[in-house]
Amino acid sequence: MTITKEIKRLEHSALQLTLTVGKDDIRAEYDALIANYGKTMQIPGFRKGKIPREVLIRKFDDAFRGETLGTVVEKAITEVFDDESFPKENRPLPYSTPQLEDEELKLDPDADLTFSVVYDTLPQITVGPWKGHEAEVPDAEVSDEDIGRELDAVRERNAIVLDKDDDAAAAAGDVVTVNYGEISGAGELVPGTERQDFVFTLGTGYNVFKFDDEVTGMKKGETREIDKSYPEDFEDKDLAGKTKKIRVTLTALKERRLPELDDELAQDVDEKFTTLEDLKNSIRERLTGNLEKRLREITVSRLLEKIMESTPVDVPESMVRIELEGRWRNMARQFNMDPGELTKNMEKSGNGRDAIFEGWRPAAVKALQSRLIVETLIQDLGFEAGDEEIGKEFETMAEESGMSIDEIKKYYESDEMKEYLRTDIKERKFFDLLLAENTIKKGNHTKYLDLISNNG
Repeated sequence: MTITKEIKRLEHSALQLTLTVGKDDIRAEYDALIANYGKTMQIPGFRKGKIPREVLIRKFDDAFRGETLGTVVEKAITEVFDDESFPKENRPLPYSTPQLEDEELKLDPDADLTFSVVYDTLPQITVGPWKGHEAEVPDAEVSDEDIGRELDAVRERNAIVLDKDDDAAAAAGDVVTVNYGEISGAGELVPGTERQDFVFTLGTGYNVFKFDDEVTGMKKGETREIDKSYPEDFEDKDLAGKTKKIRVTLTALKERRLPELDDELAQDVDEKFTTLEDLKNSIRERLTGNLEKRLREITVSRLLEKIMESTPVDVPESMVRIELEGRWRNMARQFNMDPGELTKNMEKSGNGRDAIFEGWRPAAVKALQSRLIVETLIQDLGFEAGDEEIGKEFETMAEESGMSIDEIKKYYESDEMKEYLRTDIKERKFFDLLLAENTIKKGNHTKYLDLISNNG
């Protein structure tokens, strides 16, 4: 085809591509379409393949023009994008389908056809200064308190659960099994509210009616009828501002016994530990690694914020949409739901997906701006990740995971996974350089747990 191109850049990294297809190509497509239909179409009074062209045009010209228009538009766009000389920065993003601007576009078989499509492109970025910045990061270390908290968690995971004596009273921390249900004014169970053999740890509040305090002190086999009032702002809207009568029967009572903090516990945790001190050292090493990783993330993030101040990035709308939908899918996985199910549940609670997306939008845009700046700098600085580096990465991963190198290689055998690993290596190289070329200053002291849990 003879095609002329005109490019106009729009806001949010969108692009308007205007194409003009020569009239000779238009006529050729139109005539070829009619000839093809002339071979196969049947009309009463004419033999198949013998219908005069003039008859076909008189009866079906509008349809022929419409079909030719669609064919020409599709072929022209495909030809432009298949041309290797068409600049990369002018190509659509994979998830941005070119949209025809003129919905009332008409085709004249004897005239040039001009049409425009709009789509999102990768933002054109000129990165501002990335060296010579100063970033303040929290001052943090792994304390004995942090080690102690981890040891408490180890004891919890290794606790044993034993039946309490029949005359023992339920206390906070006990594992209780109850039958319960709401009681009507007539003293009958309200259908749909009863539960049998419901197990929870007393004091956690992991039950609908939050009757932990009322069950405390009960003995196995005991039944109580509880009048429970709920405040107007109670989390369960079905209970908020109401008073319910609940019948609870304690059917089983167990206590959790924690093991002693000694060498034997360490050996139970892992045979590689001989003493409790070995376990403590392992915990300290793991937490220190977590801390170093978190501090590196915070430092890189704050340096990128400095760079972003002098680097405008016009993020395409389709890119923002894909980012938000990805976060939605991750949220659904956290709740063990599919995205559609999560959408329905959130709408029932009064939090529609669109409203949540709007709340997420500023953080999503900022994350995309940061990511695009990093990708641009990695490309501008010429970072690469060769096969030798990939091999070394396999060795490191095998050592850290306890898997064989062959198992690691099999996991990354697809081109997509291997490219993901290459990107990760190049990104780490750039971050190493970024940290080396900027000044890092210690800020206020922050506890390990606060730093790991939040943004520090």
